[in-house]
Amino acid sequence: MTTTAIRVQGIEKSYKDLQVLRGVDFEVASGSIFALLGSNGAGKTTMVKILATLLKADGGQAAVEGFDVATESLQVRQSISLTGQFAAVDEVLTGKENLVLVAKLRHLKNPGQIADELLAQFSLTDAGSRKVATYSGGMRRRLDIAMSLIGDPKVIFLDEPTTGLDPEARLEVWQIVKNLANRGTTVLLTTQYLDEAEQLADRIAILHEGRIIANGTLQELKRLLPPAKVEYVEKQPSLEDIFLALVGNTGTSEPVKDRS
Repeated sequence: MTTTAIRVQGIEKSYKDLQVLRGVDFEVASGSIFALLGSNGAGKTTMVKILATLLKADGGQAAVEGFDVATESLQVRQSISLTGQFAAVDEVLTGKENLVLVAKLRHLKNPGQIADELLAQFSLTDAGSRKVATYSGGMRRRLDIAMSLIGDPKVIFLDEPTTGLDPEARLEVWQIVKNLANRGTTVLLTTQYLDEAEQLADRIAILHEGRIIANGTLQELKRLLPPAKVEYVEKQPSLEDIFLALVGNTGTSEPVKDRS
């Protein structure tokens, strides 16, 4: 029986006179990858901050692992981990020292062993004794996600996890995300990359002007458009076609990064 890890109902949020979220609703099944896709200013990061208890909603309700984000914030924080748009690593410390620090902050036993296991899992063992200042962008992101896994959170929020990475590093992060879901971790990721959502997500929600305008599997979203025209070969609509048709934007082929 499928259980619900995240439930969002009628969430609203405004910054002064600017309404960023206008009654957002969605659910995320436990152990699945859910992509929140939207263009610049759509409210993706704001939504993640509310779910991570870093920001209070103006209206509506949201729960993570059954805990209300407004009234049970401590229990929510014990169940989640958040990786932001930029790697939250200490460049002065080595890779291993970063991991050990987080393990100690979580009051876990054998922090050194935990660090060694994660370095091996993320192919960073050889770089573990080096200062993070010497790491490439992809290595920093891998270390950042590894730090997020300390304490075995049930839910992980990844806010634009591959922004600024080269293609090879992006593929590495994609595989990490898939591995997280395979082991039962619930992943909610925001992304500006249509192909990223298409490759990773079990379900995709398109957030546009503060509202969810479509929510479903890739195949369900494809059915929102007319059947493919058959000329010499059948051309199925891509996620990019679906996204641009739904938001009514024909001036650009790729959404701009969300800074909300």
